[in-house]
Amino acid sequence: MRLSRSPVPPTAALALVLSLLYGAPAYARERDGESPSPVRFGASCRTAVRGSQVVAYCHNPYADIDRVRLHIECARWWDVDTDSAPADAWPALTVRLTGRCWKEVRSVWISHQKAR
Repeated sequence: MRLSRSPVPPTAALALVLSLLYGAPAYARERDGESPSPVRFGASCRTAVRGSQVVAYCHNPYADIDRVRLHIECARWWDVDTDSAPADAWPALTVRLTGRCWKEVRSVWISHQKAR
């Protein structure tokens, strides 16, 4: 049996070895500084303020558990601002958070944290 003297088989073998060393072909590797896909996390929340009462509903459409908290800033300087206890929004579930001020509500927001 006669071996080929063409440079193509050694070049092809070298290319195969290099692609195995790097774990993927050059066209499949991600570019520097770019993530392969965005991380999807965080419940979508909606809030409602009626007088001094605040209600928030947070629905988590993603696979990771989202620990949500309701934060309320009251309008009067003597009124105590409140933060709710953390509630775990499990995947595909909705949680309800409530709070209040004695008088008017200045602002409301929700904080998110990944539950481990």
